[in-house]
Amino acid sequence: MLAELVDHVIGVEPDRDWITVAAVDARTSGVIATDRFPASGGGYRDARLWADAYTTASERAWVIEGTASFGRGLTIALHRHAELVVEFDRPQRKATRDGAKSDTLDAIRAARETLGRDKLAQPRAHDGIREAIRVHTVARAAAVRARTAAVNELKALVVTAEDRLRGELRGLRTNRLVARCSRFRDSSTRTIDQRCTRNAMRALARRIQHLEAEIADHDAVLKELLDEAAPQLLAERGIGYVTAAAFYLAWSHPGRCRSEAAFARLGGTAPIEVTSGQNQDRHRLCRSGDRQLNRALYLVAITRQRYCPITQDYTNRRIAEGKTQRETTRCLKRFIARRVWRLLEHPESCLDKT
Repeated sequence: MLAELVDHVIGVEPDRDWITVAAVDARTSGVIATDRFPASGGGYRDARLWADAYTTASERAWVIEGTASFGRGLTIALHRHAELVVEFDRPQRKATRDGAKSDTLDAIRAARETLGRDKLAQPRAHDGIREAIRVHTVARAAAVRARTAAVNELKALVVTAEDRLRGELRGLRTNRLVARCSRFRDSSTRTIDQRCTRNAMRALARRIQHLEAEIADHDAVLKELLDEAAPQLLAERGIGYVTAAAFYLAWSHPGRCRSEAAFARLGGTAPIEVTSGQNQDRHRLCRSGDRQLNRALYLVAITRQRYCPITQDYTNRRIAEGKTQRETTRCLKRFIARRVWRLLEHPESCLDKT
């Protein structure tokens, strides 16, 4: 437990403009002091100096809620000074029975609750090649969503367009539709509604083309980064650059996930028993965990089920044993999670294994 490793715990409740800190004695769980500092470089420095007045750096741990959002800046600042930082993911109980809530109470609760935990969560890395992969992955996902929305809007305009234009565009596939609409020209011979419809469709088509170029740029950078960071993942059947990025971001750095079982739990692929009544020895999929990691595992599993003969034989054997298609996919996702964790945590030992 954390209480056996340190003498004091600094609980932190961050928000956009402020960080609220509370120093708690690890032996008695008593509150030593509380304070609040600006969420800036100077505020992070003052928070460390404040903690030095009550504790020593080698005998304390910082427990921060939201290390990937509002607590990100403080987490980076503390890591630069080799401070022990623990991620407080979610509280296990309500703040107080009477419903009282404040940033100070949340900081104290984070410190006290983490003291009794056996399994401590490490914050994800916020610099280096992982951060480079993260920013391009986030920007690419936003561009993909925007492209999808623009394509839907363009096709909706085709449906409501005047008969002649709708007849010209109805049978075109998406790529040809976008190319055709992007070349529309304005003409004074058309009515006002026809001109505006064509102008709007041209704007949407050019937006789609711009987003496609942006996505291609992100793909090129991700390919370069992942070829350097995790080439062993890309050598696996069914894993592409987008899914490899999701795996690498969730894993973050060596030692963050203490075992392949913890990685599977993080990805929501750990088996959950649903045995009851006449249904015995059954398991279902987990709906918690990192949903982006879970999605990447699902995509790899589906790809292997379609194109990998070995996986197809495995799927048929499991179904013949009485498992459903969903349970079989869960088993396959669990296997892929194990394999991915080993490739990331011990790449050298997995190079010659299939």
